[in-house]
Amino acid sequence: MNTEEYISSGKLELYVAGLLSEKENIQIHNDAKQYPELNKEIEAIEASILALSKAASPTMADGSFNNIKHKLNLAKETKVLQLPKQKANWTAYSGWAAAVIISAGLFWMYTQNQNLESQIQIVSQEKINLESQIENASNSLVESELLLNTIRDKNIAVVALGGQTISPTSYAKAYWNKVEKKVHIDAKGLPEPPDGFVYQVWSLKLNPLTPTSIGLLEDFKGDENKIFAFANPNESEAFGITLEPAGGSKSPNLEQLYTLGVAST
Repeated sequence: MNTEEYISSGKLELYVAGLLSEKENIQIHNDAKQYPELNKEIEAIEASILALSKAASPTMADGSFNNIKHKLNLAKETKVLQLPKQKANWTAYSGWAAAVIISAGLFWMYTQNQNLESQIQIVSQEKINLESQIENASNSLVESELLLNTIRDKNIAVVALGGQTISPTSYAKAYWNKVEKKVHIDAKGLPEPPDGFVYQVWSLKLNPLTPTSIGLLEDFKGDENKIFAFANPNESEAFGITLEPAGGSKSPNLEQLYTLGVAST
């Protein structure tokens, strides 16, 4: 079993999301027992979902009241001063004390309100981020399911593209639907192209050799699953992938031929 292809197929995400049939669930469960890499990937997917859930439960930090006291310079106990034994104007003292208490109270309320508004903004932003992450995860699962349905179509012909002289370890697959005249290229087995270059996919007639470009593997580094869809109205006898300058070429550079595969007749 090629566990790397298994992982990149999207089945494990659907398994964790509970979107597979009972038979498929049992199969993946058994495979995960046999191949530690699959089990590790499943645990990583489950951990990601748990992390998203925890992001929605921010809590107030401990010691918030003490922090407020510190901002008000009330963290230390005030020393009691002994009053001289003489008559005092208690009405004046009471007025000043009331003014100080009211001022301190208003400042404390202002500080508390500012902190609360800041916390509300943080929670609101976290909620927006979480909703965006959940939406992206949901879209990813839907796209994976659609892709699986596409490559399982009864009209699909699978063409394995093996590595060539310049990169013997490279590989790719072409999922060719002759009825709908479409082809999906799974380029997971290709190395990232150097800056200023792009992979180009060719439909080939073999005798005589006639190449026809069907498209570029654009944004190869940014594409997560490395699967690209193209229209292919050609009567293809083989498919090849070459490395070309950015923007592509009119004809393939055979010295930069990374993978090649012949379609079954």
